[in-house]
Amino acid sequence: MRYIVLPLLILLMLAGCQEGDPEPAETEPRWVRTATLTANTAATLSLTGVLRARYETPQAFQVSGRIATRHVDAGQAVRQGEVLFTLDPSDLEEALAAARAELAAAEASLAVAEADLARDRQLLEKDYLSRQAFERSELGVREATTRRDAARARVAQARNALEYATLRAEADGVLIEVSGEPGQVVGVGQAVARLAQEGPREVEVNFPARLRPPETGELLRDERRIALTRREVAGAADPASRTWRARYRLEGPLEERGLGDIVEARFPLAEGEVAGHFRVPVAALDERGDGAQLWRIVEGQAQPLAVTVARITREHARVSGEGLEAGEAVISLGTHLLTPGMAVRPLEEKGTP
Repeated sequence: MRYIVLPLLILLMLAGCQEGDPEPAETEPRWVRTATLTANTAATLSLTGVLRARYETPQAFQVSGRIATRHVDAGQAVRQGEVLFTLDPSDLEEALAAARAELAAAEASLAVAEADLARDRQLLEKDYLSRQAFERSELGVREATTRRDAARARVAQARNALEYATLRAEADGVLIEVSGEPGQVVGVGQAVARLAQEGPREVEVNFPARLRPPETGELLRDERRIALTRREVAGAADPASRTWRARYRLEGPLEERGLGDIVEARFPLAEGEVAGHFRVPVAALDERGDGAQLWRIVEGQAQPLAVTVARITREHARVSGEGLEAGEAVISLGTHLLTPGMAVRPLEEKGTP
């Protein structure tokens, strides 16, 4: 009997110990700093753009080969016809020599066929040769002539290919990019430089996906204002950046500005486009996901809200999104540490029960 009672006493003692253990304390909420959404009332939209040339064309060889020499660098101004690169001409010279030899053989064959035809004509006049044999001689001359013409065409192609081994600038302009290097093997059409041709300049601007690029605007340059006229808009919004790419033509001269410079442009907005934009601190933006988002406090928990960024400055960002309201508080610091459903409390409540 005592062998049964002893195990029961041990089990009762263990159960009593478990019931007496204290429950783990709940995780304390994280203190976070918040900021208030400020409605945007501006009737214009200021964006940064990039100064571009109207025509930017890639420079590429029309034949493949290994680059032998490079004569230019990025940012260098060039004139039409100026040498940019050259290819190793060894194989192309051999191809031209082979084509010329083939042409010489074809011309010799034609000379023999013409001599045979002249002799057969004399024999035919004396009835020493049949009409059928004479016609075969005529066909031989035609065939030799065709081969000679084909050989001449191949010589012309080989000569052109040798000329294509020297890449020349197709127009006056500035090389905004140079990627080819001596020793590099390039294929037909592979770009080794990009030429911004002289002529009209344009401004490339990316607009938020919810805004259609307006037809006009102005470029801000110190105290000057240069009118902009929309020339083209991308056929679809960029899925990665959620923006529309637009090109604007400058309606006035722009001095002391280089290609690729960042410029500021301003565009008029319709009343419906102005509504729904809010200003928040830059630190409030969280871009860890597929796009920008803000964090709100909902019933003591951090919850993300996807937004579209219209403009970013050093301190503030202008955003829009469904569910945003003026005066609403959003988490403005440490958003990269938040996770959906995390318990948080605003610092404004610190010290209150």
